Amino acid sequence: MSEHLTQDHAAPAFAIVYPGQPGDAPATPKQVPHKGGAVNPSVAALRAKFGPVIGRHDVVWNETTVFVQRDKVAEVCAWLQSDPAQSYEYLSDVTAVEYRDAVRPIEVVWHLRSIKFRRFLRLKTELPKAGKTPLEVPSVWGVWKGADWLERECYDMFGIKFTGHPDLRRILMWEQYKEGFPLRKDFPMRGRFSRSEQLKNALSANPEARYSMEELSIADAFEDLPHDMRKRIGGGERTGE
Repeated sequence: MSEHLTQDHAAPAFAIVYPGQPGDAPATPKQVPHKGGAVNPSVAALRAKFGPVIGRHDVVWNETTVFVQRDKVAEVCAWLQSDPAQSYEYLSDVTAVEYRDAVRPIEVVWHLRSIKFRRFLRLKTELPKAGKTPLEVPSVWGVWKGADWLERECYDMFGIKFTGHPDLRRILMWEQYKEGFPLRKDFPMRGRFSRSEQLKNALSANPEARYSMEELSIADAFEDLPHDMRKRIGGGERTGE
């Protein structure tokens, strides 16, 4: 081998980069108070940047929640993601909360994580249920592409529309589902329709129309499997067996 290809194996091949501040080793927090505690420093930065757009904040179990004006959600999220001092690279969840109090508004919730700074921040915005304000918020799909399915699920279960989403349709229930939004408090436990009507609607949905012939051929291939394999699959083989 040419001497030009030899290298010092004692020297590292690349620099090892650790997340977080230099010398800041990760540690499990202990004796965390229920309320109070240190506020995520991003809250002060948000107030300095956006002023009255940022509402109240709470710290519960060492997690900071900050309320944001509804129509500014996407703008705030874009700044949190792109600003080097914030670096919230990861959107871990988009969901909503509806309380039994008929007057209390629905809360839309975003869970943000900064891997670089090891920070967690929960954003919320409120949607009144009086009917005067539409149940819609700006989509953050343009900031984090991972919001795609998360926003679709929130729309499917709560009926909240995310304006600007490229493909906002149901993801858990079928597209022709007519009974409403299952996680809303006014949704009856047994559904709005009779069991026979639910079955009729499900059968008329024709779910196979959403698949290609190539995908459907996978199901047809079941008959070509060996008898012992078909028996195991048909018997509901458990994971790990």
